[in-house]
Amino acid sequence: MNENNITILLVDDHKLFREGVKRILEMEDNFTVVGEASDGEEALEMAFEHQPDVILMDINMPKMTGVLATQRIKEQSPDSHIIILSIHDDENYVYKSLRSGASGYLLKEMDSDSLIDAIYSVARGEAYIHPKVTGKLINEFRRLSSIEKSVEENVLMSDVSELGAGDKESNILALTPREREVLQLMAEGKSNRAIGEELFISEKTVKNHVSSILQKLDVQDRTQAVVMSIKNGWVKLA
Repeated sequence: MNENNITILLVDDHKLFREGVKRILEMEDNFTVVGEASDGEEALEMAFEHQPDVILMDINMPKMTGVLATQRIKEQSPDSHIIILSIHDDENYVYKSLRSGASGYLLKEMDSDSLIDAIYSVARGEAYIHPKVTGKLINEFRRLSSIEKSVEENVLMSDVSELGAGDKESNILALTPREREVLQLMAEGKSNRAIGEELFISEKTVKNHVSSILQKLDVQDRTQAVVMSIKNGWVKLA
């Protein structure tokens, strides 16, 4: 994948929504929309034809749901990264989407900056979950009697054993006081913009702190950092 030319397939049964998203994507020089599909079956055909880097997939569509389409596309085109777009913030929808092979989950209420950030993230092989949904997932983690459930029970814990390897305490001690503040707010499901407003720093500075946190904790994305922090008691949840 060339980050200077990310190819994208849009899949949504509402033409007006597709047109709006397409206009946003066309403003980004590094994005190229290679096709549009209006249902799951058409998405399969176009994904096979174009082999896009990223697929923006509606979850509720005629003929075939976005979850099932995601699963089948990943079977035939494993290199395509899929972001589910949904109006549902229920954690059950998120679990099903991630189990099917999706790399991201965004609510349709997201702003254009979040959409662009998500596309770049999943194109690099990372995960991206809407902050509002992340908060709900954290509450679900707290409800579980044991966070060490199997992959089949909780897809987001698939990498916990690897994340826990090594000297855990040295990882958290490596963070600066400001980075710990940012990590706490990440665990509360806040976006970079919201974190910046709360700490009175720029969104760019927040992004730099997040990148440093991921590097020091030796994780790939925000979700893994939050999961590790909850598991080891590094953050406090109300």
